[in-house]
Amino acid sequence: MRIFAAKNRHMERILSYPLSALFYLWFGLVLVVFHPIQWVAHNVFGYKAHKLSVDVLNFLSEAGLLLLTGNRMVFSGVSNIPSDTPLIVVTNHQSMWEIIALIVHLRKFHPKFVAKVELGKGIPSVSYNLRVGGSVLIDRKDPKQALPEIKKMAEYIEKNNRSAVIFPEGTRSKTGQPKPFSQNGIKILCKFAPSAVIVPISINNSFKLVKYGFFPLGLGNRVTFTVHKPLSVKDYPFDALFTLTEKTVVDGIKY
Repeated sequence: MRIFAAKNRHMERILSYPLSALFYLWFGLVLVVFHPIQWVAHNVFGYKAHKLSVDVLNFLSEAGLLLLTGNRMVFSGVSNIPSDTPLIVVTNHQSMWEIIALIVHLRKFHPKFVAKVELGKGIPSVSYNLRVGGSVLIDRKDPKQALPEIKKMAEYIEKNNRSAVIFPEGTRSKTGQPKPFSQNGIKILCKFAPSAVIVPISINNSFKLVKYGFFPLGLGNRVTFTVHKPLSVKDYPFDALFTLTEKTVVDGIKY
């Protein structure tokens, strides 16, 4: 059985090289084409047009990933998410590809991201969207820069009934095993978006897409996103809310 499994892994990796190359060609083309489309949408037509361009960009990116690598993105519990209220989406983090899926499947909630400042330049479409689309870029080594930016995002979602997505582990887990959550970002979001609800999400198997690194991609994985029951910020003291949120997310991770 071990020999058979090893042969299967070897064949998967061989097959993944051409399929991953095709996907990255597609993904790169989508990013390059949509960069000027985003610019025109944002500067000429405004927020709604820009958001539509971002939604289409990510839909095409996800479609290419799924069709060319045989992976699947499966969401459950999205119907639990309330409309017309600010959301603080708290989830574990295993690979960059789950961000595309979150944008596509949570698009009606206008998800914005707390992202590292390095992503704010140099990547067609991605960097531009992070700079102008309502997300914030933080330097994780500089709390004096990061916390005011997260405060700005909290005030933004509170005013506009939109969603902040935060990965409180800070860095991606390469094995699926969750890392301890950091309180700071969530605490700022809760303080300055007091009418928000926290939406805990547990992600499983996303790390298998990058088990060989950035290239090639893993093939044929079922990546699941489990949306748990939302928790109203105003109903809990922060320490209790943070503990419950972390436990809910971690309990839903299989590793």
